[in-house]
Amino acid sequence: MSLPTHAHATRQSRLPRLFRLPDQPLVRHLLFAVVGGGLLFWLTLVVSPFDNTELAEIGWYVIAIAGLSVLTGVSGQISLGQGAFVAIGAYGAGVMMEHFDLPLVVPLLVGVAVAAAVGALIGMPATRLRGPYLAAVTLALALAVQDIPAKFSSVFNGDQGIIINPPTPPGSVPPERWLAWITLFGALVTMVVLANFLRSRFGRQLRAVRDDEIAAAASGLNPARLRVLAFAVSAGAAGLAGGFFALWAGIVSPDSFTLFLSIQLLAGMVIGGSGTLAGAWWGALALVFVPEWTMSFSGHFNLASSISANLQNAVFGLLIIVIMMVAPSGIQGWLIALGTWIRLADL
Repeated sequence: MSLPTHAHATRQSRLPRLFRLPDQPLVRHLLFAVVGGGLLFWLTLVVSPFDNTELAEIGWYVIAIAGLSVLTGVSGQISLGQGAFVAIGAYGAGVMMEHFDLPLVVPLLVGVAVAAAVGALIGMPATRLRGPYLAAVTLALALAVQDIPAKFSSVFNGDQGIIINPPTPPGSVPPERWLAWITLFGALVTMVVLANFLRSRFGRQLRAVRDDEIAAAASGLNPARLRVLAFAVSAGAAGLAGGFFALWAGIVSPDSFTLFLSIQLLAGMVIGGSGTLAGAWWGALALVFVPEWTMSFSGHFNLASSISANLQNAVFGLLIIVIMMVAPSGIQGWLIALGTWIRLADL
């Protein structure tokens, strides 16, 4: 069992210090974010306005999936209500944008805070539930959130929704590129925050509770409190995704937050890799481009509208089945295993 660790250390010692990753997690995560941000910035400069809009969509999907990965992959709690927390964040940020002229970061943080608070409230009774029972509670939340705007139409404008003015870009920057910049920046910041959270003692404690709750409690941990914390962190990330969704869509309405959104986010997490933050990018890419490819396929073969409407769901289902058969840990897990195999083979 010690061979891979020793081999890895030997390989690292052969590398010049310039090419070694920093030992400090925060510095290492910031380095990845800066390099990734530079590549994304270059990409926004060379693609079309429509592609920049898709990059912004990928950004808020990444945030929502990463939060769900913390809850399900790291904490071990099943949730079918991540779309509900996206809705809560979108409405929280949308109301602030509609009634107050504030810097953009303030409505986004309000959406995070409201969603995290609701997530903590849902997490309290959920600490006593497991498996399908917990999934049923989060499913009920996803269904209930759709009715709230109609019951409080004076605040949320009912079915008409809240119209969101697009963010004003500086200088001559195209609005689509500016939207992509701020959304992708938010995604990178979220990844750094969550990565450091998972490397902290709280992340280690969440994994300990997931792996063996009895042993974790015997060692002095509080499983119930940690599960509530996981719900709050996951919901807060979904709330931030909801704020960026409001900017991307230009409107916050109940039709945008059906149960299908929660199922999409869960599918994206499974495809990318549960418990891996990097997998959120693969999942987001699938959620954005699979529907586009299926629509293009349907148009090319002139398929009937009834077939075209269900083709996307069929493709997603088939993709999940293939991923589970070929790479049970998702795309990112498969890439990690492949990298390990190549490294050990080289040694």
